[in-house]
Amino acid sequence: MKVLLFCCKGFEMMEFAPFYDVVGWAKSEYGYDIELDTCSFNASVPSAFWGTEIRTDKLIQDIRAEDYDALAIPGGDHLYGFFEEAYDERFLKLIRDFNNQEKIIASVCVAALPIGKSGSLAGRNATTYHLSDGYRQKELAGFGVNVINEPVVIDRNIITSYCPQTAPAVAFEMLERLLGKEKADTVRSGMGFR
Repeated sequence: MKVLLFCCKGFEMMEFAPFYDVVGWAKSEYGYDIELDTCSFNASVPSAFWGTEIRTDKLIQDIRAEDYDALAIPGGDHLYGFFEEAYDERFLKLIRDFNNQEKIIASVCVAALPIGKSGSLAGRNATTYHLSDGYRQKELAGFGVNVINEPVVIDRNIITSYCPQTAPAVAFEMLERLLGKEKADTVRSGMGFR
């Protein structure tokens, strides 16, 4: 199994880390057959807050959806330019490619918005950031999405969630869909989650 962890500039570390660590624990601690590549538009990607950057394994132009089993997308902060890259047509096309091949797409918080903008959630159930009078949920509804105000919403191959707190739940749901419940529960337990 192979996961593509895509980071747009201004991504939130709290939403990135659960994907990275859950897959890392599955592979390193338990020897499960799973890999993870980080990816973005540039080799170095700044996160929101404090100037922290990550170096990516791959660039978007080198990616083919057929080489991966899942796409993981942490959300980010608009004040740090998240939507400049999240709404880039190259990224929207990548999302459509994953969805058209019925690959898992796992997102946290506002990362549901580019999935919505790509058209992949039209007529489907999803959620996104729910606070501040639900203005992000209203944006998501504008893409023809049936917005459900729940922490994690799953519609077939797409997992969405409504705030940073949900990131571990999304990462484990993705892992369970890739490796099965028993292996995902082993990793959950090993990491101290119930």
